Amino acid sequence: MFGLSIRLLIDLFSVFGAGFALWKGGIAERLGAGVVIANVLIGDVGQWLAPDAEGVIRLCNDGFAALALLVVTVRYGALWMGGAMLFYAAQFSLHSYYLVTDRSDRDYLHAAINNLDWTGIIWCLIIGTLVAWRHRWRAPASPEVPAP
Repeated sequence: MFGLSIRLLIDLFSVFGAGFALWKGGIAERLGAGVVIANVLIGDVGQWLAPDAEGVIRLCNDGFAALALLVVTVRYGALWMGGAMLFYAAQFSLHSYYLVTDRSDRDYLHAAINNLDWTGIIWCLIIGTLVAWRHRWRAPASPEVPAP
């Protein structure tokens, strides 16, 4: 497929989803987009700088991202964040399982679950942005003040 790797496609989809959230989302969606962008950047930089510790970096990165989204979820309580938090829980469990059992994270099962979880997180962000955008669009521009 044009010589693009799955990782690059998923990273591009992540940046697209985060960019859409930054462009059309509310405060919660923009904060979530910031967390997603930071997660992608830290993951890519960790892979380049410390490829031997990539599993630990991924585990910590996803843990901190889930914690940051938890703070945003508690503050704003958007429904999409609940879905994203469930996907992050599955992601964190996947990384910790592979780390504890000392399995290689280069197998197909790990890649499939990891990619499915991550795209689920991005879809939650995109759907949440669409809902927030729709609510703002449908909200009245200014409330009418009754004449005295």
